[in-house]
Amino acid sequence: MSKKLRFIQNWDRLASQAIWSVANLAKLCGVSERTLETHFRQNMGRTPKSWLSEHRQKLAAALLREGCLVKEVATQLGYKHPTHFSREFRKYWGSPPTRMARGCSSRLSV
Repeated sequence: MSKKLRFIQNWDRLASQAIWSVANLAKLCGVSERTLETHFRQNMGRTPKSWLSEHRQKLAAALLREGCLVKEVATQLGYKHPTHFSREFRKYWGSPPTRMARGCSSRLSV
């Protein structure tokens, strides 16, 4: 396993820089996708893909609770279409993002 990965502490920032892609995250870390997967399984008990998905959805929920619009959250989190975001959000949370959204009152950066 790569020693590089043991010292990374800013996974949240790297996830958004990688545009929520395992391949991009591995490149940013300077390791192969397989090495990244091994690291995640051993240290986080899950695959990088499942971690990225969960982290992205939790961030989406936080942005919606802060008042950002569904379209805005979808764009900030790298979805090509708001409908793709809505589908993933509903699949993860069990309800549509509009239930959590209250209208955008402030801008949050990712």
